[in-house]
Amino acid sequence: MISKHILSKSIVITLCITMLFACEGNLNEVQKMGNALQGPQSTTKAINLFYTDSGKVVANLRSPKMLNFSQEEFPYREFPIGVEVDFFDEDSTKNTIISDYAIIYNITNIIDLRGNVKVITSDSTVLNSQQLYWDESENWLFTDQYYTLQMPNGAVNEGEGFDANQNFDNFNSRTNVGIQYIDEQ
Repeated sequence: MISKHILSKSIVITLCITMLFACEGNLNEVQKMGNALQGPQSTTKAINLFYTDSGKVVANLRSPKMLNFSQEEFPYREFPIGVEVDFFDEDSTKNTIISDYAIIYNITNIIDLRGNVKVITSDSTVLNSQQLYWDESENWLFTDQYYTLQMPNGAVNEGEGFDANQNFDNFNSRTNVGIQYIDEQ
């Protein structure tokens, strides 16, 4: 005969094992729910955002679609159909950036622009590239891709890879060829 002590231990062990398997089943269900929640936290269509500083408009962002992934460990916002952004300086002059695709990384403030990237500055300088990174906190642009830069005076610079401040006052090209016009006065 089995003693009551051994019988009660067997029942307790059986209950613990049953609960363990029941919890594992629930864990699998929770994981499935988490997988179902992958994707953007929100989707916005026909976006037209105005950024202001002290009541003054400093930027205007337009895009057909924005996907917000702010719930991710490394949060970001994606513009899969393209983006156009106008930046306004203190004197209300406008600089414009256009691209077929963009992604903004919230933590690093790096913006990755891809596909037919075009930057038009207030003085009519035009930059074209297939990819361009913009470090928003440092106001710095850079790429390792091929680019063309047309200056207002007609000078042209073509090359692969550069970094520059957002006004192109400080422009460092890795390799380039071009036509430069120098004022001899």
